Amino acid sequence: MKKIRKAVIPVAGLGTRFLPATKAIPKEMLTIVDRPTIQYIVEEVVASGIEEVILITSEGKSAIENHFDYDFQLDTVLREKNKTRLREELNNISNLIDVVSVR
Repeated sequence: MKKIRKAVIPVAGLGTRFLPATKAIPKEMLTIVDRPTIQYIVEEVVASGIEEVILITSEGKSAIENHFDYDFQLDTVLREKNKTRLREELNNISNLIDVVSVR
């Protein structure tokens, strides 16, 4: 049996059931405790051994893509301020898995 290597996650809805909270932020970026909901989902995908996530997005969802992307400028600022724990946490997020976004 072939190993499942990719997961497709639809994240394209408007989040109307969560209005007004989702007017300015995608519903997938709403936090539970200390992380956005989409991060919990991706962490579960990683734990199951999947190697790549394909996010089906829509307009206004760039915050999701940015969350999993490496941010050189932020990394530099955190390094200069000796915020090692935060740097490691952010780098771990961007290194979790290969994320592809399709619209």
